[in-house]
Amino acid sequence: MSRLLRVLPLGGLGEIGKNMTVVEYDERILVVDAGLMFPTPDQLGIDLVLPDFGYLRERADRIEAFVLTHAHEDHVGALPFVLRDLGVERGIPVYAGRLTAALVRSRLDEHRLKRAIQSVQELRPGERVAVGPMEIELIRMSHSIPDSFAVLISCPLGRVLITGDYKFDQTPIDGHPPDVRRLAELGSEGLLLLCGDSTNADRPGISPSEAIVGPQLERVFAQCKGRVVVTSFASNVHRLQQVLDAAAATDRRVSIVGRSMRKAFNIARTLGYLNAAEGALVPPHEIEDFPPERLVVLSTGSQGEPLSALRRMAHGEHPHVSLRAGDTVVFSATPIPGNERAVNETIDRIYRIGADVITPRDADVHASGHGYAEDLKLMINLTRPRYVMPIHGDYRRLRLHARLAEAVGVPPERIFVTENGRPLELDEQGARLGETVGAGVIFVDGMEVGDIEDVALRDRRMLSADGIFIVVATISGQDGRSVAPPEVLFRGVPFLTSSEDGFVEDLRREVERSLARAAADEVREIDLLQEQLHDDVAAFVYERLRRRPLVLPVVVEV
Repeated sequence: MSRLLRVLPLGGLGEIGKNMTVVEYDERILVVDAGLMFPTPDQLGIDLVLPDFGYLRERADRIEAFVLTHAHEDHVGALPFVLRDLGVERGIPVYAGRLTAALVRSRLDEHRLKRAIQSVQELRPGERVAVGPMEIELIRMSHSIPDSFAVLISCPLGRVLITGDYKFDQTPIDGHPPDVRRLAELGSEGLLLLCGDSTNADRPGISPSEAIVGPQLERVFAQCKGRVVVTSFASNVHRLQQVLDAAAATDRRVSIVGRSMRKAFNIARTLGYLNAAEGALVPPHEIEDFPPERLVVLSTGSQGEPLSALRRMAHGEHPHVSLRAGDTVVFSATPIPGNERAVNETIDRIYRIGADVITPRDADVHASGHGYAEDLKLMINLTRPRYVMPIHGDYRRLRLHARLAEAVGVPPERIFVTENGRPLELDEQGARLGETVGAGVIFVDGMEVGDIEDVALRDRRMLSADGIFIVVATISGQDGRSVAPPEVLFRGVPFLTSSEDGFVEDLRREVERSLARAAADEVREIDLLQEQLHDDVAAFVYERLRRRPLVLPVVVEV
């Protein structure tokens, strides 16, 4: 009897972020990555977006292990939530590289998942571990964080390679280039399926080396007369090292602000992934007293996050850093798709203060951690897979990755572009797409984790756009007529100007007319009264203001 191998993406396809892939063989499950995604602008009040764990929850007793490719949030950020959901007392092993394991343990500690911390196990590149009927091996790759790996999964049917995020950087900052020899061995020995990162499939050529950034940062620091603020991803340890080196070369010291930045810095430094000379660092509380021409501030906020250190600086709300004319802010990152508006708003605020801004458009102060088209072709040529399934990208990039595979000789019928929830099924007869399973999203809304109703998000969008009107009417319990002047409250209504001074009085009169009509029609039920009042008020507001705010009528019977 032929055994079935299923590769099921639960996140990361048709989108940028929340990467999670389930590999299932002989009814046992291995989960590769557990990432999250940050909310889009229309997901108001939502803090995080997670993959739907329903498929795993229903099969929790079949999960052998999690394995993590690297420590970026879009690959590990959902792990505390899914482990809690599945029951941390089960002690499901979590395999990862050394730095990833340390950062994940710290995150689990924040979530008070003490028992889950004990399940995190470090795995060295080349080391092979059995997970049920499968075997895993980490293969070193280059990315914008140390200890980035592809995951090789072996089973009796064949081998599957999930690349994680990667590029072929021949001059990496940490001196560990991708293991091209091992990838070529896979090509010679036989690879059944390649699941490859598609993030930069739309960019021609070869992804530039991280090594180009350091000299550019040094040049920028030397040219700036005042204080320099560099913002980047907190987990981009290679970039942090280049900032430290460029600061030392230009006789500047470095101060690190932002909770996640300081945390990543301290963990990486403790493990030896970062080198900072004695006396190179300035405590945040001393920033304003330090000569600006001799200081570099390393900050979170490269994506315009609302509570990040840079965003607070731009709004004059940071406790330790006050941006001023003469400062230069360097964005050593590019916006994740969907974050462009928040980033542009932050940049505009910085310019209003009088500081200067340098982005990757102005100088080579950033290098992507993802391979361009030629990197993706090289991966396919090295590993020579029988089948290719593009992952990690929106649908356009998945399609472009598929075309690259076809261009280097993979037959079209062996290339599978799928979506979250639709598995690729492989057996001795071949490969095919299977039936779709549930693979939606889970919202983290404050302290709540779960499905946020569409109506709640819709109401939040309405509140953010046109505000809210609250109308309180008091009626007689005998005849339903108004017995007191109605109260009208509104919040978040920026379109009511001085030219609308009489608007509120006119609205009160409209409420009185609506109640009088209801009384004449002998409408007594409170629900029906509130429904009629809602419709009348909404129509009146739209006629006068051409806006559709949220209208909440409250009818009190006395």
